[in-house]
Amino acid sequence: MKLIILIGCLVAAVLAEEDGTPKCTASVTTASGIKARAGPYCSGELIFEDNFDFLDLETWEHESTLAGGGNWEFQWYANHRSNSYCENGIFYIRPTLVSDDTGEAFLTSGTLNIHGGQPADQCTGPFFWGCERAGNPEHIVNPVKSARVRTSESFSFKYGRLEVSARMPTGDWLWPAIWLLPRRQVYGTWPASGEIDLVESRGNLDYRDASGVHIGVEQVGSTLHFGPSYDMNGYETTVSHLNSAPGQGFNVGFHRYQLEWTPDHITFSVDDQVLRRIDAETGFWDRGGFVTQSPASENPWMHASVMAPFDQEFYLIMNLAVGGTNGFFPDVPPANNGPRAKPWPNNSPAAARDFWNGRGYWVPTWQMDVNRGKSSSLQVDYVRVWAL
Repeated sequence: MKLIILIGCLVAAVLAEEDGTPKCTASVTTASGIKARAGPYCSGELIFEDNFDFLDLETWEHESTLAGGGNWEFQWYANHRSNSYCENGIFYIRPTLVSDDTGEAFLTSGTLNIHGGQPADQCTGPFFWGCERAGNPEHIVNPVKSARVRTSESFSFKYGRLEVSARMPTGDWLWPAIWLLPRRQVYGTWPASGEIDLVESRGNLDYRDASGVHIGVEQVGSTLHFGPSYDMNGYETTVSHLNSAPGQGFNVGFHRYQLEWTPDHITFSVDDQVLRRIDAETGFWDRGGFVTQSPASENPWMHASVMAPFDQEFYLIMNLAVGGTNGFFPDVPPANNGPRAKPWPNNSPAAARDFWNGRGYWVPTWQMDVNRGKSSSLQVDYVRVWAL
């Protein structure tokens, strides 16, 4: 079978029209899943597309967890049409308040158990008490409901061009992300098998770091995560940011977030403007400087290609998180959020409670009572992947 596929690919690469021009150049892209177009592919061939005329649950599996993404974020990811839906060709991931459904007292006294009885209702993230939490006055249950969807079973690919047209949300402490994780943990658990962050942003309207740089809606970022263990991550050697013109944030209109992923480099772009090209060079073990950080650690990619861990198939994820304590939202001060304080310090032992107690500052910025909260939603127009 492998021989037949190889021959078929070579034949396709040399077939010519009558004028002698090539009909097809063979692609290095591979893809898997029920939504992947059958390969081998021609270079430039569109192999995955969703224009969100409807919410295709065969493509996008909802995650169900209270785990907070490993960052102690404040949202509950659920499968509910109040939080994820399609309308007029746009996919919305919308945050809502849990107390609107349960009453405020539930946050400090109720038990949230998301062990569903049906296959599609099962908890997908048990780590960090992700399937059941009981509220008390200090440690409240997750006060915000949102959504996170993935193509882990329906589509994954290796090497290619990805483009997502999206509009970032508006609202303090909203954390939208469009990113990729490995289909198989070929090199070990996170971050050994890698992570590709196409775009992340913050929903704050006037949030600036200690240097005065706008880090809210006027900034987007991309990065790669890789390393031999949780506490050794080389992402800082790949992170890149792009700031818009003042007053023209990424929450104003749709922008195209782009990834070019080849066997020797990864390039992040926005609206065809390159943020950063990351060349494999001598490999990501050298890029991360892990020999210096921990000389006794072994390179998990020593028997792999120079592009490892980014030489395997990855699947797509889109989500809207809220807050967290990992430092993605720097404390105020030294950062500044204009007239609105940051309700929780990142070292707070009761960060979710502190966040909720400060809702008088952040709820108005979400404008949930205007146009059904569309401005506080992550909006996605399309997702497309082409063979390299």
